[in-house]
Amino acid sequence: MKCPYCGSDNTRVIDSRPADDNTSIRRRRCCDDCDRRFTTYEKVETIPIMVIKKDGTRERYDRKKIEDGILRACHKRPVSAEQIRQLVDEVETAVYNRESSEVPTSFIGEMVMNKLRDLEAVAYVRFASVYREFKDVNTFVDELKSVLDNK
Repeated sequence: MKCPYCGSDNTRVIDSRPADDNTSIRRRRCCDDCDRRFTTYEKVETIPIMVIKKDGTRERYDRKKIEDGILRACHKRPVSAEQIRQLVDEVETAVYNRESSEVPTSFIGEMVMNKLRDLEAVAYVRFASVYREFKDVNTFVDELKSVLDNK
């Protein structure tokens, strides 16, 4: 690592710890030539994931979209912020573990629904009604029956 002050390659790490976001490493470094200290951050390089939408268009994967959908489904339900964060983390891990640069929205949506079904029934039905685009009350009732049958 080059020193940002003198340009020397003669630097060393004096402290290393996880950064606040827990997705990178914060390293405190010291230049052996000019004795100045500086901080660097190391982050794992990931390939950008593209999401294939229902209409065939592609857009960059956005964790926030999953989080927003789950938050709307869990609104005024007994689900903690930590449970939501953990659910989003599990979905995101599965997306990155596919080792593919493209993932269909159906994979993400079904995974979210399966996890919500286990977490909170009303949140699951809310999410499913939007995701599956229920067209009428009968479709909604059928989904409710399947939830009640699995309890």
